[in-house]
Amino acid sequence: MADLRTEEEVIHASSPPRSLSTSLMYSFAQRDDIEVLDEPLYANFLRVTGFDRPYSEEVLSTMEPDGNKVLKEIIFAPGEKKYRFCKHISKQLVPGLSSDLIKKGKHFILIRNPLDILPSFDKVVPPSFFELGFGNLITIYNELSALGKPPPIIDAAELQEDPEGTLRVLCEDLDIPFQPAMLKWEAGSKPIDGVWAPWWYNSVHKSSGFKPGSNYPSPFPLDLYDILEQSLPLYKLLRRHVRKTSNLLKSPLPTPDLPVPANAKLLAWVGDEILPRDSAKVSVFDSIVQGGDSVWEGLRVYDGKVFKLEEHLDRMFDSAKALAFDNVPTREEIKEAIFRTIIRNGMFDNAHIRLSLTRGKKVTSGMSPAFNLDGCTLIVLPEWKPPVYDNTSGITLVTATTRRNSPNNLDSKIHHNNLLNNILAKIEGNNANAGDAIMLDQDGYVSETNATNIFLVKKGHVLTPLADYCLPGITRATVMSLVVKENLVLEERRISLSEFHTADEVWTTGTMGELTPVVKIDGRVIGDGKVGPVTHRLQNAYRNLTEESGVPIPTYDKTESCMLQK
Repeated sequence: MADLRTEEEVIHASSPPRSLSTSLMYSFAQRDDIEVLDEPLYANFLRVTGFDRPYSEEVLSTMEPDGNKVLKEIIFAPGEKKYRFCKHISKQLVPGLSSDLIKKGKHFILIRNPLDILPSFDKVVPPSFFELGFGNLITIYNELSALGKPPPIIDAAELQEDPEGTLRVLCEDLDIPFQPAMLKWEAGSKPIDGVWAPWWYNSVHKSSGFKPGSNYPSPFPLDLYDILEQSLPLYKLLRRHVRKTSNLLKSPLPTPDLPVPANAKLLAWVGDEILPRDSAKVSVFDSIVQGGDSVWEGLRVYDGKVFKLEEHLDRMFDSAKALAFDNVPTREEIKEAIFRTIIRNGMFDNAHIRLSLTRGKKVTSGMSPAFNLDGCTLIVLPEWKPPVYDNTSGITLVTATTRRNSPNNLDSKIHHNNLLNNILAKIEGNNANAGDAIMLDQDGYVSETNATNIFLVKKGHVLTPLADYCLPGITRATVMSLVVKENLVLEERRISLSEFHTADEVWTTGTMGELTPVVKIDGRVIGDGKVGPVTHRLQNAYRNLTEESGVPIPTYDKTESCMLQK
């Protein structure tokens, strides 16, 4: 009689244990075009590792223990169906297996949060980082990606929340038709079960389909905390590649585009280390989270130099002292962190750094600085960032109803991260489609904008508000110095709003935006509505100063940097 078997297309499903992998195997077994293998490499795993299981003897006596024979004679053998589904627990993919395992067939990865895996894992086997197998899953994903075949990844939580949607997307990714039969199966043991089923499958044998997870899980066993800490980052790394189908794992908002796409792959300094963008995070116990208890500076990098670095550090240390920070890093330690972060990113020009120093991590949540026993947290956040305003044509401003903080309440000369006063004014500016919002002091005089200092020109005289309520900015001081050098008359005094409305020229100053012309305030056109001559003159003087001065970045080589950017 003729052999009707043909070559089947193999679908490899790799997962950690206790991740609904058996439920998913039952789901695929309901299809009319597929045969299913339950952990065909288990005997090879036990032979290679020597691990002991209550059923080891039975597995080794009933299954082929040579992994490469399994690949050739079972997994990739001819069959009678179109597809062959192979359930693999990732830890079982041990060294010595043929590369055909990765190169041949279709692959997908099933993941589950270790928080949900670990509590039920030790019923048969003591849990460990190796037993969870997340390291192997990362290897599988990377090897397939290197072959140009990054595998689809599904999360068990999504499978529970939206089984049909998740399975439809998975089938689409595998280029196989979805079959509704995949959503249900009969309860009880199955002929396809491995011999280990009595130890592991009691719960799934009671099921007849995917069920939603519990809203209120059981307490996590704290003796497994170390394994959780080791495994959770790898789970999160894989979860980034999940093609989301339900609201469980995705934001209701679309993923936003970055203003500068190159910043998707930046490196930031947090605490005492440099981390990738998505890993650069502070503790929930950090004072910046607990109460906005932090100081900060904005720095700009021009042609291999950090502009006004020493002045910014002076202000940061003054602010930290005013807020009574303890265990502050030294000046040299902060500079080293800045330089190392810049060099790692290759950001030697047209870059901005948000430098923050928090009071540090607390030992318990609460307001009191007495809970801060670990020292300060330093954050160096670099970005490719051109000036954030239109410095060629100018911007418009509106006056906010939100008044600038008084020194009676919170002195703006402390450059702190608690920016709600400014943010409320910025909201008013956004609602008016203006570039920023002017903030008045308690007596109705102009203080600054929500983000910058402000200047005006009237009959050749340059005026700027007193720094009674506003932050005396580094860029403000720099421009005031340039005004004097340009032989212009400088006056620092209280200035009313109407004086800005009727000015010949207006501009704002700040590290992030540099020197920005203002062409309209509260609907009043400033001057002739164009950038004025004094503004142009000071913009050029400021640009020349950034080219001539600054603290050099160690190891920076302009020629080498240009070649790297090409």
